[in-house]
Amino acid sequence: MNFSRQALLGIGMIIGGSVMLYAMVQQIGDSNKPAPTSAMIEKPDTEQESPQPLTTDIETEKRILAQKQRERAARVAEQERRAQQFLTEQEIAEAQALAKARAESQQYVENIAAVSEQSDSSAEEKNTEKSAKSKEVQDAEKLVKAADDAVKEAKAKKQADEKQQAEAKQEKAAAEKLAESKKQAEAKRQADAQAAAERKKEAAEAAKNEPPKSPSDYQVKRGDGLIKLARQYNMPVEVLAQANNISPSTSLQLGQNITIPSRDQVQRLERESAAAEQAREEKRQREEALAKKSADAKRDAQQKLSEARKEARETDAKGSFGVQVALADNQAKADALAKELQAAGYQVKTSPTSRGVRVIVGPERGKVAALALKDKINSDPKVNTTNAWVLYWR
Repeated sequence: MNFSRQALLGIGMIIGGSVMLYAMVQQIGDSNKPAPTSAMIEKPDTEQESPQPLTTDIETEKRILAQKQRERAARVAEQERRAQQFLTEQEIAEAQALAKARAESQQYVENIAAVSEQSDSSAEEKNTEKSAKSKEVQDAEKLVKAADDAVKEAKAKKQADEKQQAEAKQEKAAAEKLAESKKQAEAKRQADAQAAAERKKEAAEAAKNEPPKSPSDYQVKRGDGLIKLARQYNMPVEVLAQANNISPSTSLQLGQNITIPSRDQVQRLERESAAAEQAREEKRQREEALAKKSADAKRDAQQKLSEARKEARETDAKGSFGVQVALADNQAKADALAKELQAAGYQVKTSPTSRGVRVIVGPERGKVAALALKDKINSDPKVNTTNAWVLYWR
């Protein structure tokens, strides 16, 4: 009777432990259902998903974007905190359930062992008790195995929930990246459209200020000037002045009538002005080249003259020679020419003859020096003569 009472007590404990273990496993399974998970992972609000209109103020747009990013980061952090808290509580509940199930099973096994030691029943009763004990032990082991399976299932569900959360985060990040790309593309499109509109406006203003198709008369108003009118009709000041045969620095008078040249005239005048400028540049270059050439010739002639004079001194040449520059009609012309030569740095004398008045530069000792002096005079641009020749002085 005592054994029966103890057996019934053990069976009751097994049944009670099984019911509690089942309830705990059921609770753990309910906590892993999609409903709580969906509660932790907040769905994006429809108002947040709807595209917000772009503002024209870039700074305001940046502040709104930064605020949204901070709010989004706060929501993600809150979701992670709740998920971590849920997982911690779930692990604690699983550990407690497993420990309790194992403790109850161990207690039951100890109770069965104590009952078997105190029992002095017959061999048949002992065999029956042994069979019941084996069966009860097997049932307890099954319960423990079921508890372990439940724990494993809970862990698998936990891993599945974590994977689902990670996928949700990735999808959310991809959606945010796509929205940002669309926003940048829209901003770029608006900037391009604004730039195109500005270019179109500038082109329209330039076309408005182009020269007229045909020449037109214009009456000068208060404040008008050549520079202002040239800018107004998009043409060089020199072209406008040339079309009216005036200087570019001329001041216009109130009420004065001037001609606004046509596009064709402006282009023609620009070509003529460019050609004239090129001709002036070429002329300047030729004059510089000629001046350089004359200077070189004069320098060479002076060097030859110095060498010839030195040679005449060394050889102690006999006689004096001069260079006749011109034969003037009268003394007045001869004196005028002599004055120009003296201004150029030459020593000049005049000598009346039956055919006119000679203008002679010199004298030079020796004919070689006289020839060098002649070459110098013929190459001197200040004298402007090429007909000088050597004659015997005395």
